[in-house]
Amino acid sequence: MFKRTFFLLMIGLLLSVNVNATEDTRILLLGDSLSASYGMKQNQGWVHLLNQQLKTKNKGYQIINASISGETTGGGLSRLPGILSKEKVDYLLVELGGNDGLRGFPADLIKNNLLQIIKLAKAEDIKVYLMEIKIPPNYGPRYNKMFEAVFTSVAKETDVPLLPFFIESIAVHPELMQSDGIHPTIEAQPQIVEIMEQKLQKMIEG
Repeated sequence: MFKRTFFLLMIGLLLSVNVNATEDTRILLLGDSLSASYGMKQNQGWVHLLNQQLKTKNKGYQIINASISGETTGGGLSRLPGILSKEKVDYLLVELGGNDGLRGFPADLIKNNLLQIIKLAKAEDIKVYLMEIKIPPNYGPRYNKMFEAVFTSVAKETDVPLLPFFIESIAVHPELMQSDGIHPTIEAQPQIVEIMEQKLQKMIEG
């Protein structure tokens, strides 16, 4: 009886170890239209394409995309608790602020929302990475300077890594941008995949 019980316990332990070993690291992406396949089908956007690539390469991590076109830092802050109650995640990528900036929201408001988002995630022992965002100079250089300073300030105050603006190398090529000059085209998505895969690899493995 003892041998049988011991055998069953060992089998259970081995199965448990195997499940843990194959479980993907889950990265929650809280973003806006830049990550929500704006102007194209969902399966043409960089997040979907990157997840496919990660699966093919057996990288062991995947992105849970919670990005919505038009989302603001305030909207992301409101949605995050509900998302975290349903999704078990290891990392949070915050790709928000662009719509706040395009609408001329006060820099202090944007900063406070980002601080609260990071605080919520850290309370759940989730590792946070803040993605830098840049906007066109619609409101002049003074506003742009204050807007961009928000991200460096938040990263410093919360001690989270700041990832450089992920489409900066693409936005300088008009042929890779949609007519609004803000969103990358379908043709640009594979380039974003390569950019983001490198960033994720440094996050997870480095």
